[in-house]
Amino acid sequence: MKKLILSLALVVGMVFTTTAQNAKGDWYVGSGDVANVAWTNWAVSPTLGYAVSDKIMVGLAVSQADSTQDLAIDVHARYFMNVAGQDIFLYAAMSELNADNLSLGLGKMFTVHKGVFIEPKLVYHAGEKTTNMMLGFGMKF
Repeated sequence: MKKLILSLALVVGMVFTTTAQNAKGDWYVGSGDVANVAWTNWAVSPTLGYAVSDKIMVGLAVSQADSTQDLAIDVHARYFMNVAGQDIFLYAAMSELNADNLSLGLGKMFTVHKGVFIEPKLVYHAGEKTTNMMLGFGMKF
């Protein structure tokens, strides 16, 4: 039921929002995946990204599942492109700087209000051999 409500919210959000535009020099501050986490297990995974060109954004994320685990540093990149009139991005990430933890995906960034965005993406995790729907949000300035 939770996934159905989240899916409906995403569809409604896509209908009533505009696409975010990437521009060289933009900074992105946001969160990691908030879609597949139990309410009692939320952990903050801050991300920071920088648009090195109008089409490429690179970033860094820091996460810690709980106090018993070490901090994990992840690097990621997005390549923005226009396909059939839709601005989408290709996504690549590497957890803990280990090539075995490579993730590849496809997503779309939507502006909610003046630089605030949400970004649903479909991501394949090569190490786990799983595909997941992920949802992040943040601010662009």
